Amino acid sequence: MPHDHSHAHIDPASGDRRVSIAIWANGILTVAQLSGGIFAGSLALIADALHNFSDMASLIIAFAARKIARRPADERMTFGYGRIEIVAALVNYTTLIIVGIYLIYEGGMRMIDPPEVLGWWVVILGGVALVVDTLTAILTYAMQKGSVNVRALFLHNLSDALASVAVIVGGALIILYDIRWVDPAITILIALYILYLAVTEIGDPIRTLMLGSPLDLDCGEVIDALRGSEGVADVHHVHLWQMQEHEVALDCHVVLTAKGWIDMESTKDGVKDMLRDSFGIAHSSLEFEHEDRAHEDAALYGHGTANEHAGHSH
Repeated sequence: MPHDHSHAHIDPASGDRRVSIAIWANGILTVAQLSGGIFAGSLALIADALHNFSDMASLIIAFAARKIARRPADERMTFGYGRIEIVAALVNYTTLIIVGIYLIYEGGMRMIDPPEVLGWWVVILGGVALVVDTLTAILTYAMQKGSVNVRALFLHNLSDALASVAVIVGGALIILYDIRWVDPAITILIALYILYLAVTEIGDPIRTLMLGSPLDLDCGEVIDALRGSEGVADVHHVHLWQMQEHEVALDCHVVLTAKGWIDMESTKDGVKDMLRDSFGIAHSSLEFEHEDRAHEDAALYGHGTANEHAGHSH
């Protein structure tokens, strides 16, 4: 079955400009919220400021990663620099998890002894934060569909906007009813949401860095299609991995029939065309073996023998 690996792309310079605007907006907002949170005694504001600070750090990492990722392959990085965006996404999700855990701890401590909070300050700064968060989310929305790195940013910004709404609601309840425990309670809700987002999204970058096979590709399907190709008797030592975010690579040993061996070039062209057209695998390295001299007892995946995979060492 065909797999679509095409994505909407934004002009790199325009994308960089959007990210840099978002960096400045989040930087100014972080300083304002942190100062206001300390002055107003609001942990929810400080929580939102920390969240925005992690956003700014994320944006800076993502900005640098976008620049580095565009560098061509060289003798030091023969696969190119595209994976830096995956590393950036992993760093961003990890910081979100740390921030979330810290805020739950702080919120819990404040639930026990709720301090005095200046509600109006909370509402005003929460409103400013909502405007900036919404602006940043809009700037990164169109870019996030084609990049795991920018998607991490977009989710950061979206969760920030929701957190700002919660902060405003909390401030209003403090003004109207002097319900002090609302501030740390909202902090804990923000933190739980941050953790949920980070934990559910962190798997993809980890899988890619672990050279895992792409989630949207059925490895068994690819192997069946290879085995069913004209001139192919069998395959083994299969490696299928996400080389970069939108580039899937395959290398494997292909055992050819006697007929396939004689007409090796057209067999190879047929296999490569099938991989590209049916599965979107444009980068494939194939090592051919004649069926009479094929590697015996070879493992289907990896590069060992079938016995090793059954738990026996050689």
